[in-house]
Amino acid sequence: MRTIIIIVLLLFMSCNSSEKKQGLTSLSISEEKIVAQNPELKESMTRGEMVYSNFCITCHLPNGEGVAKVFPPLVKSDYLLNNRAASIKAIKYGQSGEITVNGQKYNNVMSSLGLEDDEIADVMNYITNSWGNSNNKLITESEVSKIEP
Repeated sequence: MRTIIIIVLLLFMSCNSSEKKQGLTSLSISEEKIVAQNPELKESMTRGEMVYSNFCITCHLPNGEGVAKVFPPLVKSDYLLNNRAASIKAIKYGQSGEITVNGQKYNNVMSSLGLEDDEIADVMNYITNSWGNSNNKLITESEVSKIEP
C-alpha cells in the first residue's frame, strides 16, 4: 500500500511540475560549455531529455534526485558513472536486485521501458552529463546494441 501511495504522489508531482521545459534544463554553466563543444552530444542530450521526460521522470523526478530508499538518484551518481554497461543494461532490460548508489543501498525493480537502442543512448548521454555528472565519452546506439541481457 505504501508503494502505491508513493507512486501516486510521484505521478502527481511529475504531472504538476512547474519547471520550464526549454531544453537541457538540468545543466550547470560548466556542463553547458562542455556540451557546446560537442554538437553531436548536444543533439543526443536534447533527444535524451525528451526520453527522460516521457519515461524516467516519474521515478527519478525532474531534478534527478530520485526518492530516498526507493528510486536511486541520478544526481552525481557514482553508480551511473562507474557502471556504464550495467546502467545501459538496466535501461534496456530492466533492473532488479540490490545496487548501491552514492553509499545508499537500493533494492527495487525497474521494468524494461521498451526503448530503442538510439533512445537509450540519448537518455544515457543526457543523464550522464546532467545534474553534476560528466561523461566525456559519447554513448552510441552501436554501444547500446552490444549490451546483452
